[in-house]
Amino acid sequence: MKKTVLFVCVHNAGRSQMAAAFLEVLGKDFVEVYSAGSQPKDQINFIAVDAMKEVGIDISKRQPKVLDNEVVQKSDYVITMGCGDACPIYPGKTYLDWDLTDPAGKSIDEVRKIRDDIEERVLELVKDIKGI
Repeated sequence: MKKTVLFVCVHNAGRSQMAAAFLEVLGKDFVEVYSAGSQPKDQINFIAVDAMKEVGIDISKRQPKVLDNEVVQKSDYVITMGCGDACPIYPGKTYLDWDLTDPAGKSIDEVRKIRDDIEERVLELVKDIKGI
């Protein structure tokens, strides 16, 4: 049975979208992935889109989504990225808080560093989910 992972950040326009895209690629056979924001923006951060294209992942068609309790309840892992207390807590879930810089307003070089940090964390998450 597939595990479900929810990535949450405030705007759901950069960090959580990049993390979700990496996990969709790396865990496509064993993970169902969601992302949401406590205060979603109208569109994805265009510099995050460019940074992800550099590694062969297109997130340009994604839309930020509002966080709701239903997606939290059905997730096995809930990974927050600076959304504070906005994420509801339910027993039986694995909660992780990734301290990541918000890519909003950052240069492409800064966003590349954030992207690479996210990729490393997702790789570790994959190992955890697989029990490696």
